[in-house]
Amino acid sequence: MNSAIKSMLDRYSCSSVDDYRNALKEIVQEIALLGLYRGGFFSHAAFYGGTALRIFYGLERFSEDLDFSLIKPDRSFQLVNFMRTLQDELGSYGLEMTVEEKLKSNRSAVKSAFIKGGTQLHLIKISAIKPAVSGVSPDEQLRIKIELDTDPPPGAGFEMKYQLLPTPYSVRLYDASSLFAGKLHALLCRGWLGRDFYDYVWYLSRSTPLNVRHLTERLRQTGHWQSDQMLSHEQLLDLLISRFTQIDFQQAKQDVMPFITDKESLGLWSADFFIDITRRHLKLSNAS
Repeated sequence: MNSAIKSMLDRYSCSSVDDYRNALKEIVQEIALLGLYRGGFFSHAAFYGGTALRIFYGLERFSEDLDFSLIKPDRSFQLVNFMRTLQDELGSYGLEMTVEEKLKSNRSAVKSAFIKGGTQLHLIKISAIKPAVSGVSPDEQLRIKIELDTDPPPGAGFEMKYQLLPTPYSVRLYDASSLFAGKLHALLCRGWLGRDFYDYVWYLSRSTPLNVRHLTERLRQTGHWQSDQMLSHEQLLDLLISRFTQIDFQQAKQDVMPFITDKESLGLWSADFFIDITRRHLKLSNAS
């Protein structure tokens, strides 16, 4: 086993096949970020979403995808130009993965690609012990989606973060307040994913101020906010309270359970719980 991968695996306490699957996925995600860094990707784009929170802020849930946004809109940007560097980086650590862009027939601003490789083969590679892969089909595929928004709304802030493994590198991220704005947009607009509600509690528990300007611009872009004025605290509370009263929180719990270890933390989930913590803990920044 590659020594850097061994050091990365040592951060986990793997006792089940699912533990090893999650560890493998995160190791691949981090090496993919290194490959994008080497290719100069972060001169153009920033990392955001659940995986960004997991890797750089210690979010206590696993995340599946790698989500990025250009710093400035450019629908002609070619994600495919970075796929070879990314695949070569994975290969240099002994990971036999393919990286392919997903061609879309519509004019979507979001460009996608997939990292793919055999789960069983790579579990053996990283664990060096066969019992870790008991019950894993030889045909099972590890898949990590990469998505890039080429038409981002304005108002986001950015910061640089640094990783030491598998070797030192840097990643441009949305700052915490702007990450929170992206999460709130998802919570308000994209269905009832329990992961969004879990992350929302995480932000509030850390007193993360919300970049309300960026949230307003995101809502305008998707047609969920028509006013020329920025969202006020009271207007946002109304939107969130309305949202919480529509959610089936039993379904939301089921959605997030496979991605967390502390399932007891979901016990209080209800409309009343989310309304109360929102009224008491939601803070806005960039409101002027």
